[in-house]
Amino acid sequence: MKSFDAIVVGAGQAGPFLAARMVEKGMKVALIERKFLGGTCVNAGCMPTKTLVASARAAHVARNSAAYGVNIPGEIAIDMKVVRGRAETVTMNARNGLIGWLAGMEGMTVIYGHARFEDPKTVSVNGETLTAPRIFLNVGARPVIPDLPGINDIDYLTSTSIIHLDTLPRHLAVIGGSYIGLEFAQMYRRFGAEVSVIEHGPKLASREDEDISDAIADVLRSEGIDIHTGASEIAFAKSSDGITVATDSARIDASHVLIATGRKPNTDDLGLDAAGVITDGRGFITVDDRLATNVDGIWALGDCNGHGAFTHTSYNDFEIAAANLLDGDDRKVSSRIPAYALYIDPPLGRVGMTEKQARASGRRIMISTRPMSRVGRANERGETKGFMKVIADAETKKILGAAILGIEGDEVIHGIIDAMNAGTTYPALQWSVPIHPTVSELIPTLLGDLKPV
Repeated sequence: MKSFDAIVVGAGQAGPFLAARMVEKGMKVALIERKFLGGTCVNAGCMPTKTLVASARAAHVARNSAAYGVNIPGEIAIDMKVVRGRAETVTMNARNGLIGWLAGMEGMTVIYGHARFEDPKTVSVNGETLTAPRIFLNVGARPVIPDLPGINDIDYLTSTSIIHLDTLPRHLAVIGGSYIGLEFAQMYRRFGAEVSVIEHGPKLASREDEDISDAIADVLRSEGIDIHTGASEIAFAKSSDGITVATDSARIDASHVLIATGRKPNTDDLGLDAAGVITDGRGFITVDDRLATNVDGIWALGDCNGHGAFTHTSYNDFEIAAANLLDGDDRKVSSRIPAYALYIDPPLGRVGMTEKQARASGRRIMISTRPMSRVGRANERGETKGFMKVIADAETKKILGAAILGIEGDEVIHGIIDAMNAGTTYPALQWSVPIHPTVSELIPTLLGDLKPV
């Protein structure tokens, strides 16, 4: 049996950085990863997909260049092998960077293999037994495959496998109208495929307010994406030239099917029962406000704990654990203001409460909206789709939440994220002097238009 000061299972966006901090403190650490360093973000999520999004945007801009006085003769052709190769290069550069960084740390032992608990202080991997007083789980999540009629009779794609395509689908059917599915839908439409989105629920991006969901649908429809919401009785069958996707109201002749119906935690094969670690009904590891499980000496970080499914929340889990365990601080998950982005084009930046959540909270609220068509930068760039929306508390004058669907919305939202984290009231933010011409310069104006509802 090999002894360590700490064992980290999973090398996503929390594990390696926490392991590195512990090594800096002179600890002996084992970092166990069953597949690739970097987790979903580096290998199958943010980095490759946003690289593909960039290629798709380049194609879109090229096709519409005449509107800017730039004439490109002939048809815009997409070389999917080059597109795929570019994404793989970005992934490999990031992964190899992590490999080199961790390899240079004295006290760090990186082990590739599948770890399972033997007891609360012991894990087995590759036939070896390791023990440590502290064990951290950063095992991530994987795509959910729903039990739909005919699904086992077809070759379907997931968000993990689709990034390896080096040919263009004739017609891509996307099952699921949430964030992952919508990004791939627009991406492949811009590459030149016919695209249909099939969503069981009544609207796209179901966690958003109705007006945001409707605007997202308008953006996608304007690019020729076929959208089916409220779809039930979804079933699949092989056809002579691909796959037939049938719903209660539509029949789609697809060449490829992407299943994008959510993700589930990689917790079912860790031997959690042997350690006594509790999970909820969906398999997420139950943690307290400081990321500790019910078992002393075991913590869960990142997607597997159900407190955010983003790279930035996983990294913040590392920051919370490191601050509390190594720096004598007392950081809590509940102090985190939720924020995220949807990387369609234009992107959606979101922070805090939706209007629906704010109304349900019982507060007296104020709301302001402004179309992107009234933003100078948007008009100058010829990208005026979408709108800004902010919600505030009428009594405390604090910003409760905001959504910016529009050009550079994923960056502009950070001005509001920072203000909310600093506890700044909206009247104080109104007196900032922003740079012109930018999208962010409209935030004081947007706040100035807040009205009670």
